Amino acid sequence: MASFETLGLKPELQAAARDLGYETPTPIQEQAIPLLLETASDLVALAQTGTGKTAAFVFPLLQHIFPEERTTQALILSPTRELCLQITRELKNYAQNLPQVGITAVYGGASIQEQGREIKRNPHIVVATPGRLKDMIGRRMVDVSRIAYCVLDEADEMLSMGFVEDIEAILAQTPSTRQTALFSATLPAAIRQLADRYMREPTAVTMQQKQLAVATIEQRYY
Repeated sequence: MASFETLGLKPELQAAARDLGYETPTPIQEQAIPLLLETASDLVALAQTGTGKTAAFVFPLLQHIFPEERTTQALILSPTRELCLQITRELKNYAQNLPQVGITAVYGGASIQEQGREIKRNPHIVVATPGRLKDMIGRRMVDVSRIAYCVLDEADEMLSMGFVEDIEAILAQTPSTRQTALFSATLPAAIRQLADRYMREPTAVTMQQKQLAVATIEQRYY
């Protein structure tokens, strides 16, 4: 049986997993973490919310970061302010033993000037909603030209909210050498086309979620 010790994570991240009460990795973590750690391959992962997918991309990101380099090295795009903030909280929990790693959230509905001041500190990881990040790139407040890692979380939700053009504009500013991981519950045609244009022969990982509603949702009828 796999454990966080056998996935290849460094001791600081293994300790964080233990402190957070994680005992064994979920299927998506077991498959995605070694792949993102050990290869430079892009990844397309089909996984529902509630399967532990955030840790599946956050742990490898934290392991790849070079804290001594004060540049933005990783970018995570998510569809909503709420998810952006949730990912940021989880990132900080997982990085509890890596205090030198800088993490900043960028999203609409908050002061762009304050977020710009945070970005000037050159955080290693930026978590962002597409609209706000595109705006800040256009104002030259954010530089993503040297990122090494990019995660598109809830890609189908970003599609349904009309963010595909913003995502393409952002990806066009990033290096073609970046490692890209796309996580989505479904894979509609527009997301496949996005992957074809901006990803390099990605490895596909699919989690079968039979009876997901019954397994994860308490249902009542009145």
